[in-house]
Amino acid sequence: MLLIVGLGNPGTEYARNRHNIGFMAVDEIARRHGFSSWRVRNQGLAAEGEIAGERVMLLKPQTYMNKSGACVGPTARFFKIPPGDVIVLHDELDLAPGKVRVKTGGGAAGHNGLRSIAELFSNDTRRVRLGIGHPGDKDRVAGYVLSDFAKAEQTWLEPLIDAVGQAAPLLIKRDDAGFASRVALLTQPPKPKKPKPGETAPRTDGDT
Repeated sequence: MLLIVGLGNPGTEYARNRHNIGFMAVDEIARRHGFSSWRVRNQGLAAEGEIAGERVMLLKPQTYMNKSGACVGPTARFFKIPPGDVIVLHDELDLAPGKVRVKTGGGAAGHNGLRSIAELFSNDTRRVRLGIGHPGDKDRVAGYVLSDFAKAEQTWLEPLIDAVGQAAPLLIKRDDAGFASRVALLTQPPKPKKPKPGETAPRTDGDT
């Protein structure tokens, strides 16, 4: 069994926060791949299903972000899931909005959810870093991650969440590079259509 953890804070007041992009991603994985209903387990909400022929548990810790490890650790240990089979989806300030990177282990870089998992379980989990961008000033970070995505950000957020759901089988197959490439491909903006032979090309602002 693999364990896919989405990080966030519980409650409707946090549901659309930038910090909750991990919750959004696992919700889409559950929906797209027909997982069971969410149920309470080890201070979290869990759903079970199958992706790419492997049994998978999705987990949303309900302990608040800075205590995520109190949910992830007991769940992984109970099911005897090693750190390398735990995938954590989380918001990443140091990536441009809509960008995705996958890595194993490393420092928490100030992310309280990752820090808690490292302290209470392991630092060797696989991490899916979902870029939300940086507010530009470290003093603004707390307010930034705990505020809702702006309406204009939906243009990249919704395609990103959808792409993560579509590409999830590659994560299960441990093709992390393939997963990141697939998400990047799915989230590319559509290219402008070339005029057919005999058609006039679209006007530009410089035309007279």
